[in-house]
Amino acid sequence: MRSMRAVPVAVFLLLLCLVFALVGATLQLGTRVLALFALHPAADGVVAWLAALLLIQLYALLVHRLALAALPLRPGVIAAGSRHEAIYQVYVLFYLILFNTVLRGGWLPIPLLRLVYLALGAQLGANTWSAGLICDPTFVRIGANCIMGEGSLLVPHQIEGRQLAHFPIVIGDGVTVGAHVVLLPGVTIGNGAMVAANSVVTKGVHIGAGEIWGGNPARLLARRAHSATPGQPPNKFPVVA
Repeated sequence: MRSMRAVPVAVFLLLLCLVFALVGATLQLGTRVLALFALHPAADGVVAWLAALLLIQLYALLVHRLALAALPLRPGVIAAGSRHEAIYQVYVLFYLILFNTVLRGGWLPIPLLRLVYLALGAQLGANTWSAGLICDPTFVRIGANCIMGEGSLLVPHQIEGRQLAHFPIVIGDGVTVGAHVVLLPGVTIGNGAMVAANSVVTKGVHIGAGEIWGGNPARLLARRAHSATPGQPPNKFPVVA
C-alpha cells in the first residue's frame, strides 16, 4: 500500500473547496426562491440540509468528471512517484471521502444506483442493472440485458503490496452474474454467459459466450446448447463431461 502524497491531497482539497463554493452559491439562490413560498423556519432548515447533501454529491460528480476529462486515468500499471500515481490519488480521494458513502450504503434504489454508475463513467447497456458494487466504474463496460446479483463485487483495480494497476472488466450482452460473485481485474465475459452465486473469477480470466462458470476460483461448469441471443437466453444447459 502506497502513502498519499502531499500534492494530490492539496489538489483534492482545492477541488473540494470548489464543490462547497458551488453548493453555497446554489443554496443562496435557493434561499431566495424559498422565501417566496414563506415556509415555516423549521421546514426551511430541513429543506436546506437535504438540498446541501444532494448538491454536495452532484457537484462532486461534476467536478470529478471534469478533472478526469482534463487528467485521464489510464488502464495499466501505475508507477510509483509518477504523474499517473498523482492523478490516481486525487481520483481515489473522491471515492474515499465522498462517493463510497453512496455506493456502499445499500439505501439507494437500484434504478438510481444505475444512474450514479453512469455518471461516474461506467458503460452500461440498456436494461442492465447492478445490485452489487462496481469499483472504479470508469474501467467497467457491461452490455445490454445484464444483471449483477445482490452483493456482487466488480474490482478492476489491483493492489498487491506496493504494486498498483487498473485492468478493465468487460462483460457482453445477456450475462447473469450471481449473488456475491467477485470479478477481479481484467476479467472478460462473453455474451449469454453465467457466473454462479458466491464464485470468484480470478484476474485476467476469459469466460466464453454461453459458458457457465462457478466456484472459488471459478471454473467452467457447462455450456449452453445454443448461442444466447442478447436478452433471450436458451433454456437448455447440458453439463460438459
